[in-house]
Amino acid sequence: MTFTTASLCDAHSSEEHFQIAEPLLKSYGGRSSFCGQITTVKVFEDNVLVRTVLEEKVENRVLVVDGGGSHRCALLGDDLARLAMANGWQGIVIHGCIRDSAIVNQLPIGILALHAYPLKSHKKGHGDRDLLVTFAGVNFKQNYFLYADADGMIVSETMLS
Repeated sequence: MTFTTASLCDAHSSEEHFQIAEPLLKSYGGRSSFCGQITTVKVFEDNVLVRTVLEEKVENRVLVVDGGGSHRCALLGDDLARLAMANGWQGIVIHGCIRDSAIVNQLPIGILALHAYPLKSHKKGHGDRDLLVTFAGVNFKQNYFLYADADGMIVSETMLS
């Protein structure tokens, strides 16, 4: 799908269930533009559930990770980014950090995160899936649609065209 968030805002911003994210996240990954239906996980300094979800084969989906905004470890690195690509994920949005950013920036997947940080996460297996998660002034809900490009990120209850 070809889109710009600016044109989607022009056409849909008055609609109910149309949300524009605050500009908190930085773009990583080789694709600055991506979209898809949302899958959510909520974790804190533990990426076991992130890996489990990214192991699933999907079509046109974006993983939204509420990592609690932690800056103390990374929830995704180049191995998980490659796994996501291999399984059909269009992008990953992380309210937390990534690592291996120089490599991740070369991969053809869209990734938004707060920052890069070199320390890997814990592996305790704690977290929740498919919950409503909120950050950047947006409610991310399972199966809503997410659109991201260089200008920003939009979430809508319905598919936009």
